[in-house]
Amino acid sequence: MTRMAQFQGPLAALFSRQQSGSAAIGSDYDVASVVLAPNQSLPLASAHDRSVWDATTGSADSVTIADVLSRAKEDLGRPWPQPLASAAARVHDDGDRVSWETEAFARLQRLSRASIAAAATLEKRWIDEVADGIWLLCEQSSWCWPAHDDTLRRHGAVLATVTDPFLDLGAGEVVAQLAWIDQLLGHQLDVRFPGLRSRIRHEARIRVLEPFLRRRDWHWIGLDGDVHNWNPWIHSNVLVAALRLLDQPGELEKRAEIIALVIEGIDRYVASLPEDGAIDEGYAYWWNGACRALEALELLRYATGGRLDAIPSVPALRNTVAFPHRMHLGGQWYLNLADGQAKPPADQPWHALHRAARRVGDHDALAHAAAHRIPGTPSATEAEGLGRVLLGMTDASWLAASPESSPLPRDVWLASIQVLVAREQAGSANGLTLAAKAGHNGEHHNHNDVGSFVVASAGIPAIVDAGRPTYTAVTFGPDRYSIWTMQSSWHGVPEIYGIAQGAGPTYRATEVEATISPSSAVLSLELAPAYPLPVLSTWRRTVRLERSTAIESRSRVVIDDVWCLDSTEASEARTTVRLLVAGQVQLGAGTALIIPIEGAPPLKVRWPAEVTATALIRRLDDPALSTVWGETLTRIDFDVTSRDNLSITVYMDSASSKDDR
Repeated sequence: MTRMAQFQGPLAALFSRQQSGSAAIGSDYDVASVVLAPNQSLPLASAHDRSVWDATTGSADSVTIADVLSRAKEDLGRPWPQPLASAAARVHDDGDRVSWETEAFARLQRLSRASIAAAATLEKRWIDEVADGIWLLCEQSSWCWPAHDDTLRRHGAVLATVTDPFLDLGAGEVVAQLAWIDQLLGHQLDVRFPGLRSRIRHEARIRVLEPFLRRRDWHWIGLDGDVHNWNPWIHSNVLVAALRLLDQPGELEKRAEIIALVIEGIDRYVASLPEDGAIDEGYAYWWNGACRALEALELLRYATGGRLDAIPSVPALRNTVAFPHRMHLGGQWYLNLADGQAKPPADQPWHALHRAARRVGDHDALAHAAAHRIPGTPSATEAEGLGRVLLGMTDASWLAASPESSPLPRDVWLASIQVLVAREQAGSANGLTLAAKAGHNGEHHNHNDVGSFVVASAGIPAIVDAGRPTYTAVTFGPDRYSIWTMQSSWHGVPEIYGIAQGAGPTYRATEVEATISPSSAVLSLELAPAYPLPVLSTWRRTVRLERSTAIESRSRVVIDDVWCLDSTEASEARTTVRLLVAGQVQLGAGTALIIPIEGAPPLKVRWPAEVTATALIRRLDDPALSTVWGETLTRIDFDVTSRDNLSITVYMDSASSKDDR
């Protein structure tokens, strides 16, 4: 029997019951007795099965095969992408991490394309291309992304220490890719390149599987209670590798031990998920956090012949399947909490969401995924990672899915992260959408943004959260809040006596209350604890969407602030309330016209005419920002130094409206 590790979360309790067949909760269960043999444990037919992989007659998606083949043919004859030592060292020099990662990612994607081409055609040129890619990975000094490696701290080195590999996201991605290739093309590699599969197993052992067992202080496990998206992302990839690559008779006990530790690790993540399934890192990180956990647990169900089955039985897992559509503003736009982008890449592994929605019976989540299944277009792309694209292009239900409309629920309140999303009516992005958050400033990928809000016009953000710039060494270091997008000064919150919000979980909203009715959606909170400012006794913010009625023909968003400062310690610094705007801004006395990007309907903003407002234009020279918002963002500062209240109203602009004359 392989003993379950020490942490006992919802998965341990559930799996003990499932294996014992009783309601009793045990502390141990036998992984070795329920997991299938290595050659049966991954839900993927090998290329030997031509009923699946033949490019013209197989059940695998022919559109995806043709799409991948077209790009794979362009790869032939070109040098393989080469991540260089000088690029790796840059993270310790000028903070650049993109140069090395770009080459490493391109290498993996080329290998993915070659693998699909080889499976579809069985042509020697593609099998040779696969072997070349495998060999390059096996010869690559490190699979770890340099920005993650602890070699400088442990060894004083700026390049990877090959005798002490660091297991990070990058190493997990590589080892899983090699495992999926082994499952897909093992026979072909044995025939043409005898010994190459042994090399794969050797590198997997020394770079990933043995370090995973040897070092149990990996920060991403969450032993300190801080569990984030690295946990399921790495554990899911280690699971794939252990299931497939530990296939020698003397390794089966180690295989069971690793699988048990993977389950324990993911159990920590599942235990940290709130029951409503919300992710404080936001929608963009759901795909490489909660989604990775769902995929790993679905794989575990398959690899145990259904004996260990978690997703339908754990409320947090069932509910997190709904998180993507709950954060949806419209079209390609989403509420971008933390480091997320408001317009993330559209090519996501929607098939993974579709499978999870099928498992839990969530029709809205199923519809949101199916809205991205366009007949005649590829069902998945190699940018998702090889395992994901292989599963997506062989998922019969996903391939047969008919396009649906995203559900766009009228109101969403996620109490665990204190986020409200409300629109004028369910099922439509037309009109105004309000998103507001309370929370605290110690969230994962945190921005100092307690009390901030977003207003979208026809689903396109107009009053916005900037998101994040390109990651560098500074992003996750002690100087994180020197980056302007992370500061409260560039979010729609007050700056009091020139003081911005503090960083850390103690800086939070209190007295948070959400009230939802057919006529309105309201978030009320106390902002004072978010500021390191003893003279601030209260700053009460109420943000509400007032829906149109028979009496009031149009909807509006209202932001009401009421505060009290100790006048005996008045400062010469100004107090301002701020909005961050995407699009053109025409500023007047007590009024502003916002012409949003992408042709969204204009918005009118009103406030008391005696309050002076100024516009500060921020030019965007980082592609991570400019590809979302264009060349600029505009901050509107309302000077409220001599006041104790401010009300701002936002509504759709209408030339015929009485208020606009």
